[in-house]
Amino acid sequence: MKFIIINGPNINLLGKREPEIYGSVTFEDFYTKLKVKYPNLVIDHFQSNIEGEIINKLHEVGFSYDGVILNAAAYTHTSVGIGDAVKCITTPVVEVHISNIQAREEFRLRSYVAANAKGVIFGFGLKSYDLAISSFL
Repeated sequence: MKFIIINGPNINLLGKREPEIYGSVTFEDFYTKLKVKYPNLVIDHFQSNIEGEIINKLHEVGFSYDGVILNAAAYTHTSVGIGDAVKCITTPVVEVHISNIQAREEFRLRSYVAANAKGVIFGFGLKSYDLAISSFL
């Protein structure tokens, strides 16, 4: 099975950015461990701080992968374009968030991705990605 994790803005700063919310582990370190945990799966990763690049990546992989794990980060709450891209593709998408978005600022309560996602996982730290992969198995 072939999966891709697509991360949006500021996820490249994990380990440095607000560790009280996002933890102290870098995404690269977590990703390495995740690939070791699932040696029989192909797990690719893409990160961009640019909305259009995320949309292009969804278009590129959205008809050939078995699953997309999407943390659109702040774009979750602002990007109709990313929401529409998820709706356009045939590969199932699980929306993930590291923090409990329901316990944060009010603007984070709205997701433009969730309505077209297979499911939403949030609030379990980096384990949210692991839970998303498990949902496909």
